[in-house]
Amino acid sequence: MIIISILLLGTLGLLMATLLTIAHKKLAVSLDEKVALLMKVLPCANCGACGYAGCENYAEAIVKGEAEPNCCPVGGREVAEKIGEILGIKVETKEKVVAVLTCQGGIEECKERFIYDGHLDCKEANIIHQGMKACLFGCLGLGTCVLVCPFNAIKMDEKKKLPIIDEDKCTGCGICVKECPKGVLKLIPKTKLVYLACVSPDKGREVREVCKVGCFACGICVKACPYDALKMENNLPIMDFEKCIDCGICYQKCPTKSYVDKVKKRPYALIDTTCNGCGECVKVCQFKAIEGKIGERHRVIIEKCVGCGECFRVCPIRAITMVGALGYTYKEV
Repeated sequence: MIIISILLLGTLGLLMATLLTIAHKKLAVSLDEKVALLMKVLPCANCGACGYAGCENYAEAIVKGEAEPNCCPVGGREVAEKIGEILGIKVETKEKVVAVLTCQGGIEECKERFIYDGHLDCKEANIIHQGMKACLFGCLGLGTCVLVCPFNAIKMDEKKKLPIIDEDKCTGCGICVKECPKGVLKLIPKTKLVYLACVSPDKGREVREVCKVGCFACGICVKACPYDALKMENNLPIMDFEKCIDCGICYQKCPTKSYVDKVKKRPYALIDTTCNGCGECVKVCQFKAIEGKIGERHRVIIEKCVGCGECFRVCPIRAITMVGALGYTYKEV
């Protein structure tokens, strides 16, 4: 009986395997050759940042003409160019973007309304009276963004209880942006050096009572910007990245330092002996860092110079040099 049972089971197993093999061959969907080639160059991160469920779905959409070949933020320019080579077309690469935190209200800067003793998840904490922070729009600091980042590009500052983003690891996939319940994580061009780090639409006293570094809509930055790159909307200065040249004047003028300036050390201006004392540099310097009489050589007060480069740009005879942060000099800012 045992031998008969083994033979029956073996025969049944062989029959089922044969049927599955035949079904696999009959029902198999052949992978398009171009899709297979695209899969070799795509990063296979399956992060969904391109708008598709995974890299294979994205590759299929590219071949069908339903998706642009430059939508993979993880692969960036290199992958986009390889896709172009496979398809035999010229692909315009998009500017590299990274995620930034647009909130500086850590535990020392922003008060808490109550003690939250729940699961360390920003979404769950936000359900309870919009979170424990006194600013209803600020980062809750529970690290949900750290958990969802597939590239380990985010870690928590345990002292401030705010996320820190490693721009070298960040691919700009936008997953953290989508998962943040407060909307304080945003994607901006990687080359962008200055940006506003506050999202609160409140103004004046309401902001000052809850956060030391919150924007209270004073409008000083808007008035100070020489390039008309800022305008007030919903009590917040909105920056036009196309007009902004990252001079840093808004950062320097902001009374609460609500802006972030990623430049570790800015250059400073020096005026050489060819200066004819026209005074144009004095007119544009908003920090009173240049002094001198008309018709005589002017001088820069180094302690007041913020390195915005406005004097360099208006000097008609190029008598001003910007001295670089690393000790070298250059004629363009």
